[in-house]
Amino acid sequence: MEAESQASAIIPLALPKGAEKFCELCQREARLQCSKCRVTFYCAAEHQQADWVGIHERICQLLVPIRALTLCSLRQTSHTETQIKKLIEICRLVAQSKLSEGKHQEALPAAQLCLRCSIDVHGPNTVQLVPAYLLLAEANMGEKQAQNDFLSQAEWAVLKSPKCGLTIHHQLHRSLGRLHVAAGDLDTALHNFANDIYFATEEYGLDSTVTSRGYFLMADVFTKQGKIPTVHSLYSEVARIWHRHLTRLLETRKESIQNPPVDSFYAERVEVDEMLRTMLEFEQKDTRKDPARIAVVAHCLAMLSLVRDGMAYGILLLRSSKHRIKPVTSNDTRGFFFPQRLFLFCGL
Repeated sequence: MEAESQASAIIPLALPKGAEKFCELCQREARLQCSKCRVTFYCAAEHQQADWVGIHERICQLLVPIRALTLCSLRQTSHTETQIKKLIEICRLVAQSKLSEGKHQEALPAAQLCLRCSIDVHGPNTVQLVPAYLLLAEANMGEKQAQNDFLSQAEWAVLKSPKCGLTIHHQLHRSLGRLHVAAGDLDTALHNFANDIYFATEEYGLDSTVTSRGYFLMADVFTKQGKIPTVHSLYSEVARIWHRHLTRLLETRKESIQNPPVDSFYAERVEVDEMLRTMLEFEQKDTRKDPARIAVVAHCLAMLSLVRDGMAYGILLLRSSKHRIKPVTSNDTRGFFFPQRLFLFCGL
């Protein structure tokens, strides 16, 4: 990676008269530039390497046509604006995936660029900046002042735009809930997660995978409070939603097993994998083990592996979970169903 992320010194005489270049990460005076795109600048090698690992490797050449134009011409060129919006989406997805993996520092460059590009397209102090503010708030986990600043900006933007949409509201309450969990204020966290679930349900439906993440986060709070029966109930709902979703995905889109998934599913897959593994560990450690609950979560992980890692590894997991899952009818109140056709398709 070091060879691919080389930087070269800026030659002042090669720049237009009066032009100043600033570091991509800290906005201080730049002394280096990316040797590949030559339109991205840094104050030191450390920031260049951090940006490369965080986001620049993914977007290096995409920046060339965008940054070759002035801001005025960007607003007049619909094609270039489309490219910036594509850049915003890539930055958002990369930041989300790194946050899902617990790589908060690595997520910062993508989140920062997401905010700057969003301002270029939508202007300052607009509700469209809220997703970037929330990414930055989560990426600054541990930096309480910075985190509060970004969350405050997100809340202010939402307050100024009461018709901003249910998705923004659910994202805001989810981020606020996580912040209060980190601060140890569990009751306020539960209040925000309840609002998160309400807005997500209104926008996506009660059985949505988006809503299920709110159930999982709420269960984490109840785990900390020692309310184990409530945790089991919420985990069962999460497992039911994902079991149905993954089964339908594999039965209706078999080509996704052979083909690598698109980037838009990557961040979600990382989160879901972590979520299901946490649930499986919880159920396995419970003194009153429920084989049915354990089997359903294990089967969800197997199906997720088929989507994520391809046939070979996923089939191994399917074989290991097959003997633990009994067929259930559609009349089963839990709503689980055993996809016999999936095993036939995989040759099991």
